Amino acid sequence: MKKNDIRVGILRIEGTNCEQESFDAFQQLNTNPEFVHLKQLLHVDTTKEEERKISDFHCLMIPGGFSAGDYIRAGAIFAARMKSKLGKDLTTYVKEGYPILGVCNGFQVLIELGLLPATDTVMSTIPQACLHRNDSSRFECRPSLLKHVNNGNCAFTQDINKNDIRLIPSAHAEGKLIFTTENQEKTVKQLEDNDQIVFKYVDDHGKYAGYPWNPNGSFANIAGICNHGGNVFGMMPHPERVFHRFQHHNWPEQGLNPDHGDGQAVFSSIISYLEKHF
Repeated sequence: MKKNDIRVGILRIEGTNCEQESFDAFQQLNTNPEFVHLKQLLHVDTTKEEERKISDFHCLMIPGGFSAGDYIRAGAIFAARMKSKLGKDLTTYVKEGYPILGVCNGFQVLIELGLLPATDTVMSTIPQACLHRNDSSRFECRPSLLKHVNNGNCAFTQDINKNDIRLIPSAHAEGKLIFTTENQEKTVKQLEDNDQIVFKYVDDHGKYAGYPWNPNGSFANIAGICNHGGNVFGMMPHPERVFHRFQHHNWPEQGLNPDHGDGQAVFSSIISYLEKHF
C-alpha cells in the first residue's frame, strides 16, 4: 500500500478536540485523513452520501477532549455508543490487523471499549482497567518525558528506538492508569511479558519518578499501552501537539534540529506499518 492510498478516519462526537492537529499530522505525511462523526458510522441522522463504515478506513484515530462531557467516566459514553452497534465490526477490524490509535480521551475510550489492555482477548466484555482522576485532583497540563520501553510489538512506535526519551505534552484530569485486578503487579508483569507496555513517565535524568514527572500517578509510571497484537495503542500525552520541532516549548534554547517534533514518529510508524502489511 502506498501512502497516498491510506485512508484514516479521525472520529469525533460532541466534546472531542485535537482532531484538527490529528488530521494535520496524517495529512502532512501524505495520507488521506477524514473527519468522521460517530453518527456517520452508526448511520444516524445522516444522508446516504454521509454514511461511512469502519472498513472504509485503514486506520482509525480517537482524539482527545471531553467526549459527551466525560459524564459517568471519561470516555464511557463515547465507548458505549460505539460498542452497542459497532462492537462486532471493531473486533473484526482489529483481528484483521488494522490499527487504532487513541490519545488522551481516545485512550480512555479504548479502555472503556475493552480494546485495551486486552491481554487475552480482542475486546473484553467489561473494562479491565481505568483511567482515574489524577492524584493531584486537578487538570494537569505540562510537558512530560516518556521513555520508550517497548521491544517492537507496538506498530505505532516502530520508528522509535528502545529507551529513547520523548517530550510529549500532557493535558488531562483523569489520566491515572489503574487495573481492575486485585494484584496490579501481576497484571503489569503480564503486560511486560506480552510486550504491551509502550511508554513510561520518567524525570529529566531518565529515571522513574513521581509527581510532577508522572503527572497523574499512573501505576508503574505507565503512559501508554498496546493490545496483545500491537495494532491498538493508547497513550495519555499528545503526540500530535509536538509533530513539529517548533511546537516544543524548549526549542528557543535547543534549536530546531532535528526539524521534526518528538511526536511525529508515532504517526510515521503506523504509516510504515500499513505500507508493509497491506
